Amino acid sequence: MSTVEFYSQIDHITGSLNSFAYNLTKSSDDAQDLFQETAFRALTNKEKFRPGTNFKAWMFTIMKNIFINNYRKKVKANTIIDSTENLFYLNSGKNVIYNKANSNMFMEELEGMITSLDDSIKVPFMMHYKGFKYQEIADELDLPLGTVKSRIFFARKALKESIIKSYGDYETVREKLTA
Repeated sequence: MSTVEFYSQIDHITGSLNSFAYNLTKSSDDAQDLFQETAFRALTNKEKFRPGTNFKAWMFTIMKNIFINNYRKKVKANTIIDSTENLFYLNSGKNVIYNKANSNMFMEELEGMITSLDDSIKVPFMMHYKGFKYQEIADELDLPLGTVKSRIFFARKALKESIIKSYGDYETVREKLTA
């Protein structure tokens, strides 16, 4: 097929190709681009067309393949590949940050309650809280072991009473601490 005949065949099916391009893209600008790309590819590959075969089907196949390739490129371009170690962006719904404001305020109030205790029971209690053993506290404060244990017991009892007076039952306080 000569070049003139080839151009004539393209010109003859231009309307059908434009309609098909618009059907594929649903946009007149994209349809025009698809038609131009199809015509360009057909002209650059005209030696691959075998005379005696269906020219219109050959052109439609080129257009459909160009559309599919472009569509795949667009889909691939829109895919986010997240290479971060914990996949923070893709799994962001699973990562939850808890607000500890309530428990922080409760701890401040608890520290205030401890501060209000009498020094005779507050000092042994705080030493025990910091990790000292009963005997170490007794040696440090020069008190009998039983006295240290009872003062720590009374400090705990006084704190529990203060907490219940401020917040109600003990379970409510535990829920606030674990929230």
